[in-house]
Amino acid sequence: MTCEIGIIGGSGLYDMPELTDRAEARLDTPFGEPSGPYLTGTLRGRRVAFLARHGAGHRLSPSELNSRANIFGFKLLGVERILSASAVGSLREDYRPQDIVIPDQFVDRTRGRASSFFGGGLVAHIGFAHPICAEAAAVAASAGRAVGARVHDRGTYVCMEGPAFSTLAESRAYRAMGFDIIGMTNLPEAKLAREAELCYASIALVTDYDCWHPDHDSVTVDMVVGNLRANADTARRLIAEAVDRMPSSRGCACGRALEHAILTQPAAVPAEVRRALAPLVAKYLP
Repeated sequence: MTCEIGIIGGSGLYDMPELTDRAEARLDTPFGEPSGPYLTGTLRGRRVAFLARHGAGHRLSPSELNSRANIFGFKLLGVERILSASAVGSLREDYRPQDIVIPDQFVDRTRGRASSFFGGGLVAHIGFAHPICAEAAAVAASAGRAVGARVHDRGTYVCMEGPAFSTLAESRAYRAMGFDIIGMTNLPEAKLAREAELCYASIALVTDYDCWHPDHDSVTVDMVVGNLRANADTARRLIAEAVDRMPSSRGCACGRALEHAILTQPAAVPAEVRRALAPLVAKYLP
């Protein structure tokens, strides 16, 4: 069943209760299995597909995520836009717990994660100066304000490897470099979504200040869990509102990201690679 909008649920966001006409889609991809079955259905009159990033019961760590399979699965379902919710720490005093940040930039501090569909005889270099779809991000920000959230509509998300959190020296260094929030998941997703010609917007849910903050040691697990729960409720309402507000057709360039990105001559592409990546590249490889 074709879906037009994909939703990735992060820590604390494992379902969308407002979703109706529910069905599970279990997909296999050339890159292995996604985090779990996609929950498809209708949300505010739109066909959507929901995926819990960390799997049932939150069993996958950030380093274990198969982001290639997750994003490829959305492509197979016909998705054109992805709204991705995730928990983050704040590197700024004015980005407070339970705030929402719609970042517009990323910095990569991961190590060795698979974040490209290409290779093995097919070379492509996407443009990634602006890693977030501005159109989808604007809809997400307006939806957040409509549901009463405190929203910051720009920011730099530094994506660390994890699963351990930052050292104090790292946290201070990230602040000194002007980064705004820190998380462990969104950058590989954003790169892969661009390669798949999907719009991608990140909904970053602040759970706490990172360890740079002088009050960090007084933060308890109960406080963080409480913020996670509050954020998850806000995220559900925001996403539903964003789905409702999303334009029916795309006015951005995300759907043409590969138009000038493929360097390999068509005759040189191995047949097995051409077959595996057909959902991405068939229209560019005659």
